[in-house]
Amino acid sequence: MNPLYERSAMTVTVRRAQAGDAEAIRAIRNHAIERSTALWTQTPQSPAEGDAWLAAHLERGSAFVALAEGEVAGFAVHGPWRALDGYRHTVEDSVYVREDRHGLGIGSALLDALIASAREAGHHVMIAGIEAENTGSIRLHERFGFQRVGTVREVGTKFGRWLDLTIMALHLS
Repeated sequence: MNPLYERSAMTVTVRRAQAGDAEAIRAIRNHAIERSTALWTQTPQSPAEGDAWLAAHLERGSAFVALAEGEVAGFAVHGPWRALDGYRHTVEDSVYVREDRHGLGIGSALLDALIASAREAGHHVMIAGIEAENTGSIRLHERFGFQRVGTVREVGTKFGRWLDLTIMALHLS
């Protein structure tokens, strides 16, 4: 895992998330919930829900934050893809960057850390489920070697419209 990325004279540092990052992470998640189709819910996360969600990832060692100019500019996690034990070697990734920090390489730095972490943990495949019109996220994953597995049509809804889900996969081992 490469901890530093330089883009446009800004140093981005990726580190493992800590409990004290919960509010900054929740703010980024809630912004995505309220304004994008990245998370398919319209219910913002409460502080208690955000703490519990992050605690589960901290316990697994699968949460990271990106710091830019001393502030949390994004976060990423990987977690179980499905609950049954037959899927225990497969994880799903989530990468979110604060809206005012897009285009600075933060998503790349976070995804690089996630992939390295999943490999170190012995996982075999990483899955990305991306809203099909989110071309930026699809391109990011393609740059890291993810391949499109397929698109499932109209499996979600938000903001009064049906959403398609593009599934991508990366073999880690």
